[in-house]
Amino acid sequence: MSRKEKLIKRLCSRPKDELQRLLESQGYSLTKQGKTGGSRRRFVHLTAAPITLHKPHPSNVIKMYIIDDVIHLLKQEDLI
Repeated sequence: MSRKEKLIKRLCSRPKDELQRLLESQGYSLTKQGKTGGSRRRFVHLTAAPITLHKPHPSNVIKMYIIDDVIHLLKQEDLI
């Protein structure tokens, strides 16, 4: 199993961390928001819709509904 396949499998298992690394493996990149970006994180892809998330705090644990939304979007865009 390739590294990308392992990351897709991990994404579908609904991880609570490492979402940035998983999105980057699918071709997304984190963009800089500038001074007013605050806690927002925007991931852009060359052909797919962008994904905008809030950075989880105080810990690095992402809520399940956000992971479900990201999985749904990636399936819509035929990335997984």
